[in-house]
Amino acid sequence: ESIRAGQRLVDEVANSDVTVLIEGESGTGKEIVARSIHAKSPRSKHPFISVNCAAFSEHLLESELFGHAKGAFTGASVNKPGRFMMADQGTLFLDEIGDLSPKGQGDLLRVLEDGGYRMVGGTELIRANVRVVAATNKKLKESVAAGKFREDLYYRLQIVPIVMPPLRERSEDIPLLVESFLDHFTVKHKRKRKTFSMEAMQLCQRFPWPGNVRQLRNTVERLVVTTPSSIIGVMDLP
Repeated sequence: ESIRAGQRLVDEVANSDVTVLIEGESGTGKEIVARSIHAKSPRSKHPFISVNCAAFSEHLLESELFGHAKGAFTGASVNKPGRFMMADQGTLFLDEIGDLSPKGQGDLLRVLEDGGYRMVGGTELIRANVRVVAATNKKLKESVAAGKFREDLYYRLQIVPIVMPPLRERSEDIPLLVESFLDHFTVKHKRKRKTFSMEAMQLCQRFPWPGNVRQLRNTVERLVVTTPSSIIGVMDLP
């Protein structure tokens, strides 16, 4: 039921350009939700561009997002487009948004509010025609309370909040997920279709899955490849 409720929400928000914030632990499938919002939106024929905000230093992230103008710094021999430009008409997915530096938060807020930005070292104002979907595994409300994340940006991002509950809180979704992963990996690895015994499935539903959907997916893939029998039993589980 929680998967279906999530799908309904995705369907509802996909047709608008409203900014979405997806919160949830690592491995809960936040990027999958972002991609499915994009795929069901009028922007689906245009690029889906993803940026991990935690992967870049403050200075690099600004150039990564907005691009840099020729001569902006040593070695900048040509204009280089940023992710906002690459995602033009499409969707920009900002992962690990909770790791944005204070300057990065200010820059992003400006684009979301004014709809325009300048390249690093550039003077021309460029209009941003992108839909922003952000994700975080931090509890942003707590980061706001601790003064680590701007409150105005938080409210600007979470016009529509989507919370991805950890797998241990939605054990009723596990059989549905297992079936879909079995279908996928049977085809991918050209194996005979296998099924889980009732006991094996019950054990999966009781297990807390600290790595969430990603861990379940990896486990099913391994079982599809390594289990000789057509029934995956308790003894086959890692």
